Amino acid sequence: MGVEAGAQAARSRALAVLRIRSRALAVALLPAAVAVVLLVGGATGHLGGARWGIARWIVTGIAVVVLLCAAGIALVIARARPAMSPTVPIAEDTAPDLYRMVRDLADRLDVPAPSAIALTPDCDSWLEDRTHPAHGPPGPPPGEEISGARGIRGLSAPRQHRAATAPVLVIGSPFLWWMRVGELRAVLAPVVAGTGPSAHPDIAAARRFVRGLDAAVAVTSAPTHAPVIRTVLAGAGWVARLLLRSCREHAEEMERGVAAAAAERAQAVDYGVRIVAQEQVGLAYAGWDRLLTRVALPAWRMGRWPSRLDAGVVAALTELSRRDRLAEGFTSRLGERPACDLLEEPGLVDEAASLLAARLFHGGPAESGPDWAPVDWQEYPDEVVDRKWRTDAARLHRVLDALGVHHAHRDTAPDAGGPTLERVLEYLTVRPAVGASGTQTGEGGSASGTATGESGSDGVRLPGEDGAGEETAGVPDDDAVASVRTAALVAGLSAEMAREEVAGAVPGGAGGRGPGPDRAMWDAAAMLPLFPLQPPRTGRELLVDHVAAVVCCAAMDTAGAAPGLDWLDGPSLLVRGERAADLSPRVRTLVEEGDPTPLRTWLRSLGVRPEKPVRLV
Repeated sequence: MGVEAGAQAARSRALAVLRIRSRALAVALLPAAVAVVLLVGGATGHLGGARWGIARWIVTGIAVVVLLCAAGIALVIARARPAMSPTVPIAEDTAPDLYRMVRDLADRLDVPAPSAIALTPDCDSWLEDRTHPAHGPPGPPPGEEISGARGIRGLSAPRQHRAATAPVLVIGSPFLWWMRVGELRAVLAPVVAGTGPSAHPDIAAARRFVRGLDAAVAVTSAPTHAPVIRTVLAGAGWVARLLLRSCREHAEEMERGVAAAAAERAQAVDYGVRIVAQEQVGLAYAGWDRLLTRVALPAWRMGRWPSRLDAGVVAALTELSRRDRLAEGFTSRLGERPACDLLEEPGLVDEAASLLAARLFHGGPAESGPDWAPVDWQEYPDEVVDRKWRTDAARLHRVLDALGVHHAHRDTAPDAGGPTLERVLEYLTVRPAVGASGTQTGEGGSASGTATGESGSDGVRLPGEDGAGEETAGVPDDDAVASVRTAALVAGLSAEMAREEVAGAVPGGAGGRGPGPDRAMWDAAAMLPLFPLQPPRTGRELLVDHVAAVVCCAAMDTAGAAPGLDWLDGPSLLVRGERAADLSPRVRTLVEEGDPTPLRTWLRSLGVRPEKPVRLV
């Protein structure tokens, strides 16, 4: 599909949308038109008599009611504020080179230049219409739209000079840091080319109508309205949904035509570079997703937000290029000029985008505070990793205390009553049966209970463990015992974390609304986070994380290990300067099978002393 063919298809679909709008207006005016005919006929004597008089009053009443309802629905649609993406607005004086590049690109494509540029903490770019009156002034004072980031000033877009129809160009912030200038230009070419069809009056009018209907549906569906208002808005919502369903197919085809025309127009600009740049888009998305889920999320859960996420994605992708044979050639690009050089103060913009990412993906507050502070990458191991492990270890020991679990050697070991790794190992260890008599031998060969008596090494019988630990021959089912113990810890940890989340839910926290990027959007937000990163962890994964945390604390306190940061895998344990990559499978063997042998062997090889108490938060 060529440029003209795509544009023509988009215009024809736009006209179809506008015809639906005209038909809706005609239906609303039809009773009024009939009433006018009856009134004129009665005034001229052509429609006289009692029957025509009654008909005139009935039709006139219906017409008045329909007109009032139509006016109310039109008012709701017109005043409903369309959704606006949360972004970090970039003023021209803070990024003159970026604006210059975009304008040159628009001139080469022979399309109108975007009215402004904004950044989004995601791997995507698009054009966004922000010409609705609700998106304009009044707004926060200049330079204070991103008050949550340290030292951010002068990043607000000059709304008073916004063009009437030109959309805003929204760029994914990871692209600016990972891509080179030529690659960014090639990636943005099809996006900027979309300003051409956007300037067509029919397409612009059709988009405004569809966005108005969508916003009206959102307004009428909001649960915050009073019952009376909700009832009144129900009719407007029904009409808006009906019109939106009627327009859906035409609107989708219109947007496909616009995209086809823009892509075809951009073929003549940096076509060869765009092929390489598209590979970088996929790589940036993979690195960004991994950085958020493995590195940023643990910090957010600890009340800290990494202030250089975009710089971190460069480190993560560089590490991926080093490990992945398919990506190893990408590091050669790093000698070229990065696209973030087009910004005057990339560090401040990165900080603002990082805070916005924390709000979008985790629901953090809009401003820094005692429980929501920024953290640099150099501080991450001590401020996040060490604190996370010791907090998880403390939580696990509190659950063991609640279950009444004691150390088996408390009488002979003076420190056995403290928070030791040995206590966790003994609780999760399931010693294998050696005969039908029911005696069990532990790792050191000592007897510890019977099949029908004590199950395990700590002398504590758990609910449901009596029957689950027996077979017909009197030999306990080791998997059942391990499952019972795991379930008890998982239930305790889940309950403990739920209590902590409830205690930490304070006004202005995860759901707080305050000044921040594009504040008008946050005022309309029903809840945060808008885009949760991942579903809740399973109980087994939760227990593995907590047991691994105790192991890491013991290794740091007794064997000289240190907390570290792996750009692709997140928090990691450094032993003699090397990442300990073989810890997780050993912990899983203990948790899932009750077998501590692989983990104990690993601990002995590093000189970790599990009987020594660990320091907790």
